[in-house]
Amino acid sequence: MKRLCARFSAGVIAAALVAGAFATTATTTAVAAQATAPVLSPTPYQGWNTYYGLGGDFTEDTIKSVADSLVSRGLAKAGYDIVWLDGGWQADQSRSAAGDLVANPAKFPNGLKPLVDYIHSKGLKAGIYTDAGPYIPGKCGLGSGGYYQRDADQFAAWGFDAVKVDYLCGIAADLDPKTVFTEFAQALRNNASHRPMIFNLCNPVTSPDWGNYPESQQSINSWSYAPGIAQSWRTYTDVGFQGDIKFKDVLRNYDANARHPEVVKPGAFSDPDYLAPELGMSDEEFRSQLTLWAVAAAPLVVGSDVRKLSATTISMLTDPDVLAINQDKAAVQAVRVGAAGTTETWVKRLADGSRAVVLLNRGDSARTLTTTAQAVGLSGARFTLKNAWTNKVTESAGTISAAVPAHGTALFRVSSAVGVPGASHVTAGIPQVTKVGTDVQPEGAAPVVAGGDELTVQVAVRNDGLLPVLKPAVTLAGGTGWTVKSLTTAPVLIAGGKQATFGFTVKLPANAAPGTASLTATTSYEAVGYGVQRLTTSLSPVVVAPVPPDGTVPLSHHQWITATSGWMSPTIDESVGGGNPIKLTGTTYSTGIGVASPSLVRYYLGKACTRLSGTVGIDDVVGNVGPDGGTSTFQVVGDGKVLFDSGVVDRFTPKPFDVDLTNVRVLDLVVGDAGDGGYNDRADWAAPTATC
Repeated sequence: MKRLCARFSAGVIAAALVAGAFATTATTTAVAAQATAPVLSPTPYQGWNTYYGLGGDFTEDTIKSVADSLVSRGLAKAGYDIVWLDGGWQADQSRSAAGDLVANPAKFPNGLKPLVDYIHSKGLKAGIYTDAGPYIPGKCGLGSGGYYQRDADQFAAWGFDAVKVDYLCGIAADLDPKTVFTEFAQALRNNASHRPMIFNLCNPVTSPDWGNYPESQQSINSWSYAPGIAQSWRTYTDVGFQGDIKFKDVLRNYDANARHPEVVKPGAFSDPDYLAPELGMSDEEFRSQLTLWAVAAAPLVVGSDVRKLSATTISMLTDPDVLAINQDKAAVQAVRVGAAGTTETWVKRLADGSRAVVLLNRGDSARTLTTTAQAVGLSGARFTLKNAWTNKVTESAGTISAAVPAHGTALFRVSSAVGVPGASHVTAGIPQVTKVGTDVQPEGAAPVVAGGDELTVQVAVRNDGLLPVLKPAVTLAGGTGWTVKSLTTAPVLIAGGKQATFGFTVKLPANAAPGTASLTATTSYEAVGYGVQRLTTSLSPVVVAPVPPDGTVPLSHHQWITATSGWMSPTIDESVGGGNPIKLTGTTYSTGIGVASPSLVRYYLGKACTRLSGTVGIDDVVGNVGPDGGTSTFQVVGDGKVLFDSGVVDRFTPKPFDVDLTNVRVLDLVVGDAGDGGYNDRADWAAPTATC
């Protein structure tokens, strides 16, 4: 349901970084006001919040249990020390007759003060939630409008250390966020107990996600005034839904958060929303979120139920090198150098003059990514690279490279090298499927293979150090029953600044089961003075396709390889969200696929089909959800070539299509948002019929 934000100029930011400064473009008002906000947390604060993992379903016992878990699982020691109650703590009648806020007596029979005391007894801090607007039944759950000083005094008297102030009631009442948040900030600073309290300014309103609002009321404008009044400010809408966080929305929020790095400083931080492990993302995707939040100098607040997180997730959350980058005392927010795209480089200047460098792979297949020390603002002939996630330390002559999984990141701390030369920085490339049979495969595409196929695979090994590496060798392993044959005689050495490519053929058995597999390369070499080194890289996923369709069939009834929808999940023979048949301008279709933009549904045809016909349009159910949005674009893509492009389709103009599928191996049905975001898109592939 959301639109990817536009990104800022790479050239301007890169020039500012190399010069060692960040150009300030904040308004005069914002700059003048910055001196008024107290520095309560010089580096980004850390903690936990109830919202994504628990929703409103929490009690005194729940919160105590989470506080205990933060301590026992090592999260508190790693800095996650704020236990934050989001919406749901309040009573159904949220104010007493005297005007005081009241906690829900069923959830908190002893009130909030004893709970806060318990949290403090564990060496932790306590946070609470309210809204800047007046409480409006049916519009929002809680509001402090008209009671700012009274509520600030109450929070302080209860002993809270942090306050999140939302804007749901505020937008419902059509208030000016700058005015009301400034007034609330003053009330918090002037609380009767003189208690310091972190102010998390949380305006999540965006357009078109929420509707049509002027920029002054949206989160994208908070940067212009929030640094002067708050310790953190939300920079876009929520990063997802309760229990449902998608990586694409993590990237969307990160991009929005990156718009104004110049206003971030010690004690004042842009907030792209909460960390969300195990709520819909893979471990790799969450590692990327934590990496990006770390270099963004963002508050690290966990939104998941920490009591249920895996040991792997806890290890990521408490990684000391990653947290050190986030907590760097310079409090500089990362910027992008180079162009925006599927692969990107982001750089954060650290207090000791070194750089935290992120190689980001937004794409759906693993890639080898590269930048240089010069590009990230460093000069010299030798550089030490410490991989923050693996702790491996290597030396480079200036190239910074890594094999990065799909939706993954590599995070290095890069500094000038001194003393005895270190182990050369060697990048063992991701195995690349260059051909399936005789069909050349585009670089960067996730390969789709089938039983009986023969693959041509290459692995490039590059030495970015000054010293040569000796006796390089690569072995390759595939799925069960796959036969691998080497095509390359290994060289004696790989000199500094050079690379060697190792080739293989891989044969799949005729009865290879549909699903996903990996191609895993193990690279070994001798590093002068450091002995034998080994690196493992994998191409994952390699999709092993089901058998192609047979006959004239509804494509929606055939097994797809993958299917995505902008919100919720693709539905078969129903509009997205389920419960309604596919219906376009009054005509009902018995078969089809319902999605929201952006969407990609992929099928394997194996050159067995000749034709695809059907109709595309916006489902009539969109009429039940409002007049806004409801436009999409549709494309039928065969092996990367566009076979049909609908142009913009609105709710009143479905369009038929009829395309030739001769010799198409992989078919993609692609839906875009037509440039207005996915707001109210209910896109249908109606009666898609394949002739095979």
